[in-house]
Amino acid sequence: MPLSMSQASVPLFIRALRNLSEILKKGEAHPNAASFAEARLAPDMLTLVGQIQRASDAAKGCAARLSATPAPGFPDVEKTIPELHERIQKTIDYLTSVPSSAIDGSEEREINFKAGPNEYKFTGVQYLQGFAIPNFFFHVTTAYAILRHKGVALGKMDFLGRS
Repeated sequence: MPLSMSQASVPLFIRALRNLSEILKKGEAHPNAASFAEARLAPDMLTLVGQIQRASDAAKGCAARLSATPAPGFPDVEKTIPELHERIQKTIDYLTSVPSSAIDGSEEREINFKAGPNEYKFTGVQYLQGFAIPNFFFHVTTAYAILRHKGVALGKMDFLGRS
């Protein structure tokens, strides 16, 4: 049986967000944790806070677009790692609330949206595979890399998770 659109999206996002929360816990235990929220890999990149906000937005935006429902608005107000944990949990709670039946069958659904000055037009499957998943993992990976760069003892299995 082929993988459905809901199976190819929501569980993937939830697992990565849970792993990201565990990665953040390791960051909190580091002696320099107080400086991590505003850390970034390069001057023109988002901070750790920004990376996690964008990962959250990417996951909830994907579920909303594929289900043709509005995404919940989460204002970007987080400044601390505990607040980032809350944002991650709110995102997971939203993802689990979207019925699979609302996402399944969205392979050919038109997905059109603006991001900054760019306008995007996809079918559901093109959006999921070519934009939503890569965009989400760009931000999750960058958050991981920021913490790793700051000296947090993280390895591949922290990113992948244990289950």
